Amino acid sequence: MTTRDLKTKSIDYRKKLLKYIKHANAGHTGGSLSCVDILNVLYNHVLGVTPENFSGRDRNHYIQSKGHSVEALYVVLADVGFFPESDLETLCQYQSHYVGHPTRKVNGIEHNSGALGHALSYCVGVALAEKKDGRNNNVFTLLGDGELAEGSNWEALLTASHYKLDNLVAILDYNKLQITGWVKDVCATEPLDEKFTAFGASVRHVDGHDFEALTEVLNSVPFEKGKPNVIIAHTIKGKGVSFIENNYKWHHHVPTDAEFEQAIRELDQVVKNI
Repeated sequence: MTTRDLKTKSIDYRKKLLKYIKHANAGHTGGSLSCVDILNVLYNHVLGVTPENFSGRDRNHYIQSKGHSVEALYVVLADVGFFPESDLETLCQYQSHYVGHPTRKVNGIEHNSGALGHALSYCVGVALAEKKDGRNNNVFTLLGDGELAEGSNWEALLTASHYKLDNLVAILDYNKLQITGWVKDVCATEPLDEKFTAFGASVRHVDGHDFEALTEVLNSVPFEKGKPNVIIAHTIKGKGVSFIENNYKWHHHVPTDAEFEQAIRELDQVVKNI
């Protein structure tokens, strides 16, 4: 898949996640828009996880730690064939499996997540099991930057370093905003490079909306033998829609009819410019 194909696909993903969030009258809009390019590259260029091999043991793994941005994950999983896209018309409806956080009741989702700070520990366990079983599969997870205030993340990273889990890849969706404002104002976590390095990780930075750069860095793991990998992906919360970008009020917000129409117009214009 070419870079142009990936760019076009991401715009389609953005339009769809906005559509289903509006239909459900619920969803984490800003964070889904910030991470969808990362998911696009993972599922269409890196993971090699398909509906056919998902139930098997010999494959890579993906667990979404920032589970509240599940709408982005849903549209990507539907696109790559894990379930019919029409299922998403039931998003957040009574008795639907398509709820506001990932659940294993949805095909393609490996582990329930969304209680922030839990998934990285789970990923450490999976990565350790892969090592002990002699398999060369990688374990990818996507963290939110506001999530780093949870101490369990740092305990998990310390353990990953101890066991030399260079098959663990933690991607940080570093949009610098969380539900109540800028991360630096809510609970400052900088300098992240030094902190991740101090806990034994090998760290790389990347533009989280640059498809070529994302593909290169994700295909370059492990960065250093014997060290867990951390990718700080610099993103924009609400990426792609002018009035949503860098606005913390869109962390969990549903567009009005007028806002939805404007967002679709803006995204259609981006497609024309690709």
